[in-house]
Amino acid sequence: MRTHYTGLVSAEQLGQTVTLCGWVHRRRDHGGVIFIDLRDREGLAQIVCDPDRAEMFKTAESVRNEFCLKVTGLVRRRPEGTVNANLKSGEIEVLAHEVEVLNASVTPPFQLDDDNLSETTRLTHRVLDLRRPYMQNNLKLRYKVAIEVRKYLDEAGFIDVETPMLTKSTPEGARDYLVPSRVNAGQFFALPQSPQLFKQLLMVAGFDRYYQITKCFRDEDLRADRQPEFTQIDCETSFLGEQEIRDLFEEMMRHVFRKVKGVELPAKFPVMTYQDAMALYGSDKPDMRVKLQFTELTDVMKDVDFKVFSGAANSVGGRVVGLRIPGGAEMTRSEIDDYTKFVAIYGAKGLAYIKVNEVKEGAELRAGLQSPIVKNIHDAALAEIVKRTGAQAGDLIFFGADKAKVVNDAIGALRVKIGHSEFGKKNGLFQGQWEILWVIDFPMFEYDDEEQRYTAAHHPFTSPKDGHEDFLETDPGKCLAKAYDMVLNGWELGGGSVRIHREEVQSKVFRALKIDAEEARIKFGFLLDALQYGAPPHGGLAFGLDRLVTLMTGAESIRDVIAFPKTQRAQCLLTQAPSAVDEKQLKELHIRLRPSEKATEAKLA
Repeated sequence: MRTHYTGLVSAEQLGQTVTLCGWVHRRRDHGGVIFIDLRDREGLAQIVCDPDRAEMFKTAESVRNEFCLKVTGLVRRRPEGTVNANLKSGEIEVLAHEVEVLNASVTPPFQLDDDNLSETTRLTHRVLDLRRPYMQNNLKLRYKVAIEVRKYLDEAGFIDVETPMLTKSTPEGARDYLVPSRVNAGQFFALPQSPQLFKQLLMVAGFDRYYQITKCFRDEDLRADRQPEFTQIDCETSFLGEQEIRDLFEEMMRHVFRKVKGVELPAKFPVMTYQDAMALYGSDKPDMRVKLQFTELTDVMKDVDFKVFSGAANSVGGRVVGLRIPGGAEMTRSEIDDYTKFVAIYGAKGLAYIKVNEVKEGAELRAGLQSPIVKNIHDAALAEIVKRTGAQAGDLIFFGADKAKVVNDAIGALRVKIGHSEFGKKNGLFQGQWEILWVIDFPMFEYDDEEQRYTAAHHPFTSPKDGHEDFLETDPGKCLAKAYDMVLNGWELGGGSVRIHREEVQSKVFRALKIDAEEARIKFGFLLDALQYGAPPHGGLAFGLDRLVTLMTGAESIRDVIAFPKTQRAQCLLTQAPSAVDEKQLKELHIRLRPSEKATEAKLA
C-alpha cells in the first residue's frame, strides 16, 4: 500500500514517485494551493496539492486533521528559503498526484501539538495521545532499550524463560492482586509481585542464567514512579558471587546507554554503603547530581538549651543534622517559609536555620550568625556547627531534629529540592547529567514497632553477609544482607541480592521474622523442599524498565513511557477499568458482595 514511511522520505528520493500513508497533522490552504503535513510514526512530510489535478484537489479540500490518507506523488526539492532543518524530510516536499481518504476522522478533542494538555485528557483519549511525536518517540526508545537488553543478555548466555502469571499469594512487601478461582471455590490465585520464587526454582533446576522482561503487579499506593502493573527486566544467575553479579549488570547498563543514548557511563560505578547513604543524604537512593550533604550534629546538641535539638539528640532513635547551603544567606524569609511548609509534608514540625553573615573567632562567633535559635545554643556548640559544616560567610545552614526517619525523609527531600531549584543550579549545587552508583550492605531486617517484630527489608530470601548468620538468632537488627541497588539520578533503577540456597539458613530467617515452621511450610513449602535438592549458590536482580526509560527520555512520570497506564487511583480512563461485573459472573466465582459494596457498585455504574 505504501512505498516509504512518511517521515523517512528525504533528498535521496528526489525525482521518485512515492506512495505514503499517514494522518493529517495540519491542512493549510494558501491561495488555492493546499498543503498537508502528513504524519506517521517516523515523522512528517509536506504534501503539496495543486488545483490542476481537479479530482485530487477536491479530495484534498475535504480532508481535516487526523484523517487517514494514502498519497501518491512526486518527490521534489522545497523552494529556497522553505527548508525545515528540524525534519528528516525537511529538504523535500511531495507533489500530490493522488489523494485517497482511507478513513475520515471526527473532530479530535484536542490538537496533537498542544503541549498544555491535562493528564486526565491525555489518558481518557490515550489513542490520540499516543499519536503525538512525544509519545511515539518515548515508546520507540523503550523498544530500543528492551532490544539492547536482550542482545546483551543473549551474548552473556542468559535464557528467556516465562514464569506463571497466576500463582500463590506469598508475602513480598506489598499487597497482592488476587484472582478468584472458578473451579476451586473459595480459593484465589495471586498475580505475581515479581517472579522471585520461580526464578530461584529455575536456578535449582539448573538453568543457571535466566532472564525475563515481564509484568509484575503490586496493589500499593501510587506515585510518579509507580504503577499497579509494571515491567521488570528480571535476571538470576548461579555460581556467581555478589561482586561478579554487580560487574555483569553494570556492564549491561553501560551497553544499553551506549547503544540507545550514545552516552558513556563510568568504567566503574561508584559504590556506597547503605549506612553512608543514610548518614550523608538521608536516602538509600541519593541523587548525586546534588552537591549537598548532611552534617551529623546529634552528639553536639545533647546539652543545648534549644529543646527541639536537645530533645531529639537525647531520645532513642533521634537524630540532629545540619544541611549547609553555600550562598544560602541570600534566601529571603518567604523562601525559607516555603521550605518549612515543604518539609512538613514529610513530618517535620519546623525548619530551624542559621544564616552565616561572617565567620568570626571565639566569643565573637555569635555576632556573625543570624537566627532566632542562636541565643539558645552555647558557644561551643555553635563553633562545632560551623567547623563541621565548613560554613563560610554567605552560607545558610538548615537543621533537621526529630526521629531519624523524619529527619532523613524531610531533610533528604529538602536537599534534592534545593539542588534542583533555580537557586541550586545558579550556585553550582546541581552538576552532572548521569550520576549512577551502587548502594550495598543493606540491613537484613527492619523493626516494626506496631507488630513488635522484625520484617524483611528486602525479601525473606536474601542471604545475610558472610559472618552475619549468627545474628539471625542473637540480634537480627545487626544483620546485613548481600543486597545491592543500582541508583541513577536519585531513582532506584534496579535491586537484587544473593539468595539463600541452604534450607537451614532459610529456616533461621523465617524464625527471625516470627514465621513458624507451620506457616513457612504453608507459604513456602515448595521452595524449602527444592532447596534440599542440591540448590546452587545463586543471586540476581531486577531492573524497572519503566523507570529506566523514564530517565532516558526525561519524562516526568513513568505513565509517559507506558502505552496504556493507570492513574494514581489505579484506574484506566480509556477503558474505564476497573468496572462492575454482573451478578452471574460473581456467582460463577462464588463471590457475593456486601450491601455497602453493591451500593458503591451501583453508584459507579
